[in-house]
Amino acid sequence: MAGRREDERESRSAGPHAARLRRRVDRVRSARPVAVAPAPEPADQAVQDALFGPPAPIRSTAPTAEHARLAQAGGTGGEWRAFGPWLAERVWGTVREDYSADGDAWAWLTHDEARSTAYRWSEDGIAGICDAEQLTCFAFAFWNGRDPVLKERLFGLSNAEGNHGEDVKEEYAYLDATPTASWLSYAYRYPQREFPYADLLAENARRGRGDAEYELADTGALDGCWDIRIDFAKAAPRDIVVRLRATNTGADEATLHVLPTLWCRNTWSWSESARTPRITWEAASQSVVLDHHTLGRLRLTADDRAAVPLFCDNVTNTRMRYADAEGPDHPKDGIGDHVVHGAATVNPDRVGTKAALWSQLVVPAGETKELRLRVHGGSRGGPDDFGAWFDAVMRARSNEADDFHASLLPEGTSAAHAQVVRQAIAGLVWSQVFYHYDVARWLDGDPGQPPPPSERLHARNSQWRHLNAREVILMPDAWEYPWFASWDLAFHTVALAHADPWFASEQLLLLTREWYMKPSGAVPAYEWDFGDANPPVQAWAALRIARLLPPDDAHSFLERVFHKQLLYFTWWVNRVDADGNNVFEGGFLGMDNVGPFDRSHQPPGLGRLEQSDGTAWTAMLCLDLLEIALWLAMRDRAYEDVATKFFEHFAYVASAMEDLWDDEDGFCYDLLLRPDGSRVPMKVRSVAGLVALAAVRPVSKATLDALPAFTSRLEWFVNHQPALGKNARALPDGSRLLSVLGPDRLQRVLVRVLDEGEFLSPHGLRSLSAWHREHPFAVPVPGTAFPPVDYEPGESRSGIFGGNSNWRGPVWFPLNLLVITGLHRYAAALGPAYQVEHPTGSGQHRELDAVAADLAQRLCSLLEPGPDGKVPAAGDRPWPEGWTLFHEYFHGDTGVGLGASHQTGWTASVVDLLLRR
Repeated sequence: MAGRREDERESRSAGPHAARLRRRVDRVRSARPVAVAPAPEPADQAVQDALFGPPAPIRSTAPTAEHARLAQAGGTGGEWRAFGPWLAERVWGTVREDYSADGDAWAWLTHDEARSTAYRWSEDGIAGICDAEQLTCFAFAFWNGRDPVLKERLFGLSNAEGNHGEDVKEEYAYLDATPTASWLSYAYRYPQREFPYADLLAENARRGRGDAEYELADTGALDGCWDIRIDFAKAAPRDIVVRLRATNTGADEATLHVLPTLWCRNTWSWSESARTPRITWEAASQSVVLDHHTLGRLRLTADDRAAVPLFCDNVTNTRMRYADAEGPDHPKDGIGDHVVHGAATVNPDRVGTKAALWSQLVVPAGETKELRLRVHGGSRGGPDDFGAWFDAVMRARSNEADDFHASLLPEGTSAAHAQVVRQAIAGLVWSQVFYHYDVARWLDGDPGQPPPPSERLHARNSQWRHLNAREVILMPDAWEYPWFASWDLAFHTVALAHADPWFASEQLLLLTREWYMKPSGAVPAYEWDFGDANPPVQAWAALRIARLLPPDDAHSFLERVFHKQLLYFTWWVNRVDADGNNVFEGGFLGMDNVGPFDRSHQPPGLGRLEQSDGTAWTAMLCLDLLEIALWLAMRDRAYEDVATKFFEHFAYVASAMEDLWDDEDGFCYDLLLRPDGSRVPMKVRSVAGLVALAAVRPVSKATLDALPAFTSRLEWFVNHQPALGKNARALPDGSRLLSVLGPDRLQRVLVRVLDEGEFLSPHGLRSLSAWHREHPFAVPVPGTAFPPVDYEPGESRSGIFGGNSNWRGPVWFPLNLLVITGLHRYAAALGPAYQVEHPTGSGQHRELDAVAADLAQRLCSLLEPGPDGKVPAAGDRPWPEGWTLFHEYFHGDTGVGLGASHQTGWTASVVDLLLRR
């Protein structure tokens, strides 16, 4: 009975999907087993097992309808990806929409101005979808009868307005999705009283860095709100049915104005030869009809026959923005001004490039009303669209989504973990955004438009004129980070590969394509500074993705990755090794506030900083490329030569890390080389010093025997260069352990890593040792006045690198995942006899696989109900039933979610942890 009660408690806490999903898991598993991917060839398997560790068991399932859709067009999904949630949640405040002289993107185009300004490069909306070229868009707008503006986009604070930087101030969640977007589900909560725009701005401006953020729920605006759920189901690739359900949680009857909106991205104002599409009203079929010269015809119909069609143009309201008396009569904000203020700003002829169907849902307290819609490319639409056929499409796609997600889960997956996996994958689909940015055109300006200020020709991204992005890309966060970051994307793809390995592999390759990568081999970092350096984790991610592809696809993918990574490796070692001594710099490297000063812009005269993480990243990259070369060499022995090159380069880098190892502390630190020749260690115990744990690979005797040319060269090097060869340790079984940290030093580092008074928290590894709580680090250089580095488990008081960046204590998934992977690799080489005390001081000794598994469980526990039924990441504000949010990072002591609240990029790594167990 106790077990049954536990299951029931777990199902309730996991939300409404859980019980249905569990039934589907049972039904899918009872079907005839069919392997999702064939087993690798024996030679490939030997390399994979030796270098990567034994694979997770292949989940055998019945092929689902979603798998069949994914298989189309060589695994790309083909036409089923013609439409999807590729619409960003924010375009205002981005670099590509910034045409200022000073580069202040947040100030150039604000949230308030966005409603009246036609975007140059892409579009945004609420619960929106679009085609893969974002020529046509569909999203929802709402009005509660009280707001001063139509709610067309999610509101949030800019970097300067938030007390911890940019921050969305809405409540929403990605509930569900399939990779082809055949099924999508989105939840949104909208106040019934006036949205507290001014209150949110004023109170967050009043609060400082040491204060909590002031959220929408704190204003009381959600005490009586609209609880909205929106479901999309594809009847066919270009035929989408949409269901909106609005529940009145208030005490009185209320009216919700719903405006499903269809519009064209403005492609005609920026080119003198571009054609303008057209949206009209077809009275006979009661349809909004969009005719696009490239995409063809698209219709929007609704079951609400009383819905009022409203039309305007997706062009800037120059009368409002620039006091232009000759501005358009029906501009972009025309529908909003008409609904809210009764203005004559919609086209009475019912024609334009933006249109909405205005429905008014009158809902008694506690009840739900439904609105049904259809967006399709058919020749007609009508009342028959919304009856039994509509129900059948919704039911079929929902059931198929259940089948698909059930097929991903290992045996024994709990209902709570099933929901985490499902909604993490949903977020990875919903965060795929059409990203458009032609840097040369952005720098030079458009024909017929005022030229950009001359300052921009030599400012941000001016050295990246070749970059011309026009793709759907998986973003870190569709509101807070609606632009790619190269290392973020690598972690995203590792998680997404469990659901869609083909798309994940193409995404990883994307930034090395010729329209992104520089001829020098540089990979763009992120749009605020393409020239910055992000950690080189793409090769590491490629190996994890390859494990989820069929052998032939994996081999082809790794060949493509390898040749591009050769270019990148050459750039990397030339870019961040100033002295050519194999000790690397690199600057910020994604670590933000982890040190006493901004490593990308350190004060002049201070000296040069040699970085423990930069050097360890390089060692790790060498080993990743070595592993890929060995994998490829099993079919083509020509790769043995370059495998030898990366082995030797690793040996040089690993040996050079001796300069960064502090034998007294048993830890790796950055080293400041002063102009006077002195060498000052920066004794900050941070995640930067833990990257060395990921620079490890076991090479089995079977692999060495299978590749004799590589093995003979390795043996020669080790015998003739013993000082360098010590990082390729021979093991009793004939295998070799390639690692920066040998077994003895590994023990010493893990003493700190597994100490609950240092890195080990109840919910994973902290980004900074809690030891610094009582022992803040101050730069030991006379005449400097940098603020000390102390342990900050929540939001940082430091603004060294951005307003909301804090690696001074919170738990952060990416480095945790790398450490866990490294421990498994050490375990594969050293075996169960090698054990460490875990936690430090407990007297309990465990083998490394068990330690890694415990760290993984601690991370996963952030997102699942604990013994008290509370989810640690939610803190004292429980998420609505059925919601799981994926924060950017988590409080180092309590586990409360911090930073971006929909960071389904790297925090979605929880999928990798749960599905590889």
